[in-house]
Amino acid sequence: MTRIQGLRLIRADVLGLALASVAILLGVFGTTGAAAKESSTAMRGVWIASVDNTDWPSEPGLSAAQQQDEYRRLLDQAVANKLNAVFVQVRPTADAFWPSPYEPWSHWLTGQQGRDPGYDPLRFLVDEAHKRGLQFHAWFNPYRISMHDDPQALVPEHPARQHPEWTFSYGGKLYYNPGVPQAREFVVKAIMHAVENYPVDGVHLDDYFYPYPVEGQQIPDQRTFAEHGKEFSNIDDWRRDNVNRLVSELDTRVHQARPGAQFGVSPFGIWRNAASDPAGSDTSGLESYSAIYADTRKWVRQGWVDYIAPQVYWQLGHPAADYAALVPWWSETVAGTGVDLYIGQGAYRVGGEGWTDPGELSAHLTFNGKHRGVKGDIYFSAKSLTTNAAEAMTRVVQEHYADY
Repeated sequence: MTRIQGLRLIRADVLGLALASVAILLGVFGTTGAAAKESSTAMRGVWIASVDNTDWPSEPGLSAAQQQDEYRRLLDQAVANKLNAVFVQVRPTADAFWPSPYEPWSHWLTGQQGRDPGYDPLRFLVDEAHKRGLQFHAWFNPYRISMHDDPQALVPEHPARQHPEWTFSYGGKLYYNPGVPQAREFVVKAIMHAVENYPVDGVHLDDYFYPYPVEGQQIPDQRTFAEHGKEFSNIDDWRRDNVNRLVSELDTRVHQARPGAQFGVSPFGIWRNAASDPAGSDTSGLESYSAIYADTRKWVRQGWVDYIAPQVYWQLGHPAADYAALVPWWSETVAGTGVDLYIGQGAYRVGGEGWTDPGELSAHLTFNGKHRGVKGDIYFSAKSLTTNAAEAMTRVVQEHYADY
């Protein structure tokens, strides 16, 4: 076992003891919200997405009281579903759900970028989760600046307008360029302000690194490669190294600032197909390694994450990305590393094409139970658990979470 892997195990033990203590205290003193039972070591989480007002808040411009009421209801539903963690998106588009000295208030809160919502949402989000015995994982999108590509639509003081040389436009959206060292340093600094000032249980990145491919378009970073990629013979390896640097640096900085917190990533579910690399999975879908330059297997093997939560958003028997092929592959990948494996469950797909069986989600957890490397699940996303996936989640709770 390496030193890093040993530290992973120690951190996991410390976090488990801390969460158990919180749960015991909550049981003794009570809370203002519905209380979850004492947390088990298995992850039972849900993503609460803010981009496009997917889950919370349900629309921009709600009053503080309306936003808070909506969030409390989401947490109470999480407790009712026997979940023990929430992963809440607090930096969806190079903006902030807290008073940040680096980035503007998010327009997903107020409808206008830079407008103060009248309270500190992140403080409220963390406190309300902890009142219910829920872990709070702060979810950050590192590079995406906006869902449009017009810099002039950003507030004048936005760092992306102040430093256009840090950015590029691609696929109708605006991004920080991962190959610009100053941009990477800024992203880390912006994220760390929240980590240093709020008692989060975890720091979470999703699957968006370099943008997903858009047909007929090329990422406009050739000049950046010429300036900063002289050590690399090809641009693909350089791009992967840029993302590696972000992940490894955040891992170091998060644990320096908050030693008991978890740092993890929820990447696209396929690293590489076996046809591309013998170490890959028996799949034939898009590869995070070559499509978005995310070498997720390396992050696990290097110990740069406490957990990995691949988005295995496909059903059992899927022709290109079979759930029954991917979960064993990921379980083998984390074996012996000290990195925990949580499976990202695509609850939003329940009822859609290829996923009409309401028992499919529960069958995933039954399958997971055959693989010791799987330490829990995270569901995408909160709204789905009360709408299209409500029946499926009821079965999950009855068949897998009844004892919690």
